Amino acid sequence: MAGLTNTQWRKVSTPWGDPSDELLFGKLDGAEMVFLPRHGRGHRHSPSEVNYRANIDALKRVGCHDVISVSACGSFKEHLPPGSFVIVDQFIDRTFMRQKSFFSTGMVAHVSAAHPVCHRLGDALEKAAKDAGINAQRGGTYLCMEGPQFSTQAESFLYKSWGCDVIGMTNAPEAKLAREAELCYASVAMVTDFDCWHPDHDHVDVASVIRVLLDNAAKGQSLVAHAVKYLKDRPEHCHQGCDRALDNALITAPEKRDPAVLKKLDAVAGRILNA
Repeated sequence: MAGLTNTQWRKVSTPWGDPSDELLFGKLDGAEMVFLPRHGRGHRHSPSEVNYRANIDALKRVGCHDVISVSACGSFKEHLPPGSFVIVDQFIDRTFMRQKSFFSTGMVAHVSAAHPVCHRLGDALEKAAKDAGINAQRGGTYLCMEGPQFSTQAESFLYKSWGCDVIGMTNAPEAKLAREAELCYASVAMVTDFDCWHPDHDHVDVASVIRVLLDNAAKGQSLVAHAVKYLKDRPEHCHQGCDRALDNALITAPEKRDPAVLKKLDAVAGRILNA
């Protein structure tokens, strides 16, 4: 990524297993940044096999506060053609093969996910998109399917009838795990194609999708680069409370908490558990 300096790949270990890859540390316009390729370099991991818990834990463990997810997706809207960007604010989770929480027997917690995206990050991304000249819709619902197969046409029409804007395979349970880890999270969905509800879907070839992917990747880098100046001056506390999501979420009585589970939560929930 142009402008990223002092870069270094580092392996980060977590109690939830290995993240998708090493983490790339660097500086962009004076701000410390960390990049984690969700599928691993070379796209080794399928959406169902990504270790989302390890990824989020690793980001929290190395000191990240703000997480910007950038991912390819399909569109359910005529006004969101390939090349469009959506700054997502809601999710519908249709996955069924994934570990979706850091909390389990021995340490139960119920975290609010009503508003899973940090408004401050969304504001920054909206301003950055305008600065970069990117057509980006603010707000939209991301339907996360299990994959790795794409939808049947019946499924596609169903999700469209629900009012969803885009469809992908990765942002859930990622967003909810970020909330459990008290990280501010925002998602940018980059449209590569219309889903199979669209009459022109069958006429799109792989080469055209690849062209859109490459163009979107360049725009995504530009978006992140322009967002840095809006994220440098981070408030002490998130106005939305993302960094305090666990304040009233822990349910298990202190004397019933499993020490082995608590040990795994050292990075994710250390703030509240050590208070």
